[in-house]
Amino acid sequence: MAQIMELKEAIAENVHDGDFMALEGFTHLIPHAAAHEVLRQGYKDLTLCRMTPDMIYDQFIGMGRVKKLVFSYAGNPGVGLLLRFRDAVENAWPQALEIEEHSHAAMANAYEAGAAGLPCAIFRGYRGAELAEVNPNIKSILCPFTGEKLAAVPAINADVAIIHAQRANRAGDVMIEGIIGVQKEVVLGAKRAIVTVEEIVDDFGDVSPNAVILPGWTIDAVVRVPGGAHPSYAHGYYARDNAFYKDWDRIARDRDTFLQWMEEHVINAGPDAFGRYAGKGSR
Repeated sequence: MAQIMELKEAIAENVHDGDFMALEGFTHLIPHAAAHEVLRQGYKDLTLCRMTPDMIYDQFIGMGRVKKLVFSYAGNPGVGLLLRFRDAVENAWPQALEIEEHSHAAMANAYEAGAAGLPCAIFRGYRGAELAEVNPNIKSILCPFTGEKLAAVPAINADVAIIHAQRANRAGDVMIEGIIGVQKEVVLGAKRAIVTVEEIVDDFGDVSPNAVILPGWTIDAVVRVPGGAHPSYAHGYYARDNAFYKDWDRIARDRDTFLQWMEEHVINAGPDAFGRYAGKGSR
């Protein structure tokens, strides 16, 4: 059952070294503030999972906290490569990184299977693709009814899922509006779930037709973190900080510049930073 608590406490109670962790959010509602608290608390040997790893995962990888990445696309949206990710893959800096690459369809279906309590996801996919040659977790099965060859991948059940949303009520129920992505599925399939929100309200009021409500019994911790998705956007609250996404390419390009920036703006920034960055591109 969801408990409303402070960010530092929520991370300390629900994250451990070696966890299989998924921080999800598609285009908006990316949980930057919560990710930074995980980094501040020093957790390591993590397996990180995300459909579209971007700046957050570049930071985890560059700080040497990740042993494996499970993903279906990696990049700095609208800008280019994830340079710390590339350095880890090509040069094992700051340490070697194991990768497990999938298609978007595979990841979405794997999250759905995890939420449904199934051991694997079965779907039409990977036809003519070569990912199965380098990813042993992509299998093929024959449909017992039609004989059709189908793709199969393991279900995703994270040790801890972290997402950001717009609002929670005082009972710990969470409302997500706008682009939903796989936030619902990652929470339902995870052993533990942390949700940061823009505000905590007495009543959700008018709810848009595409809104998702996660009941409090599916969540372990709810944390009020205004601006917690910045520099991504939160539908109905603030816009995407495009300037910072562009600036990240400069920050991440050089190892020393990256480490200095991380120490100043994340590791030593304190939990009240709420995901907001100093310097160019900040609000």
